[in-house]
Amino acid sequence: MPNIIDFVLHIDSHLIAIVNQYGNATYLILFAIIFIETGAVIMPFLPGDSLLFAASALAANPRYQLNIWLFFILFLIACVAGDSLNFCIGHYIGKGLSNHSLFGRLINKDSLAKAEAFFEKYGAMAIILARFMPIIRTFAPFSAAGSGFAYHRFIRFSITGCLLWVALCCTCGYFFGNLPFVQNHFSVIVLGIIIVSLIPAVVGFIRSKINTNK
Repeated sequence: MPNIIDFVLHIDSHLIAIVNQYGNATYLILFAIIFIETGAVIMPFLPGDSLLFAASALAANPRYQLNIWLFFILFLIACVAGDSLNFCIGHYIGKGLSNHSLFGRLINKDSLAKAEAFFEKYGAMAIILARFMPIIRTFAPFSAAGSGFAYHRFIRFSITGCLLWVALCCTCGYFFGNLPFVQNHFSVIVLGIIIVSLIPAVVGFIRSKINTNK
């Protein structure tokens, strides 16, 4: 876990190392990270927003010869495909996975419960809103499938949410990631992105506690 935290907070330097070492294979590596972060129910801690932001910032720098449009397409496919995989896991396995003696230990039950409550409160719109919320977005497709939500409806909202998410993160990273102030305070900016994206989940948790105590 300390290595994951270090990767997220210093993602710019780690990405530069990946680009220098693996070249064009960087596209596949980052595709895999976003796909797994979204599709694997047991790995919600992988970087999402910060990774898109940092990768897009590198694409804006001619030195690294990275294509922002290729990033955009690959990230979009990765998160839509990840959502679909996650939905299938929830549909065909559902609660059995979270209650499994081995895999159940790898799933954060509190985060899963929050995602289920979030989905119950906001319905289909939760699929779009959850895309902007770390951890919650990993469990939202799983919760949607478990609630009996139809896939043909789910995928429409998933594509919309993924498109908005990728467009926002990539645009911000590409146009603002290489500003001197952002470069000099990149770790703080990344931490700020994570905190801001977690605010809706924190507010929802506080409200639920207040309503429970009434």
